[in-house]
Formats: sequence, structure tokens, C-alpha cells
Amino acid sequence: MIKPPTITEHIEAALKGASARQAAIANNIANINTPNYRRMAVEFEKHLAEAIADGRKINLDEIASEFLRPKNTPVDANGNDVNLEMEVGDMIKNSAMYKTYMRLLAGTYRKMELAIH
Repeated sequence: MIKPPTITEHIEAALKGASARQAAIANNIANINTPNYRRMAVEFEKHLAEAIADGRKINLDEIASEFLRPKNTPVDANGNDVNLEMEVGDMIKNSAMYKTYMRLLAGTYRKMELAIH
């Protein structure tokens, strides 16, 4: 019998996804002047929500590693679609989500520790 995923596994998946997104954002900013560079994005929330709804085991590598190139933003004369303001906004939002996930994980561990004592 396969055991259902724990809350810590869900939070760990979210942390890994947020870390992957941070790497994608940093890569986009680093390539802001690279000709024909198209921005990268990471979508993990949809996969995480599906896994939670289905109650299935979460594959952390699968959830966090879906790097894609949306190609839905305007391109400049150089063929580049990185918008610094958008990337910084995404970075701030992603950092706040990462901190939230860390607080949730810390709270979960505190509860476990209290239950043990």
C-alpha cells in the first residue's frame, strides 16, 4: 500500500519549485542583453495542486524541473523578451512565497517536536 504524501513533502515540493523559479529569473536577468534570448519560466503550482488533489506521491524532480519558454511577452529589436521590471516583480513575489513555505515547514517541525515531547 502506498502511503499518502505528508504535509512536509508538499512543502518541500513547493520550496524546490520556488528555488527553480528563482534560478530561472536570475538566468533571465543575466541574459537581458543577449540577442534572441527568450525568457524562461517555471510552473510548479499547477502540478503541485494536481498532486495534492489526487493524493498521489509527489515527484519533487518532476514538479520543480518544468522549465519552459512561454513566448508570450513582446520581443525587442534584438529578439529578446526579458523585461527587467517584470522579472524583478516576479523575484519579489517568488521570494515572499519561499519565505512563506519556510515558515510553514518550520511550524510543521515545531508541531512534530511538541508531539514528541
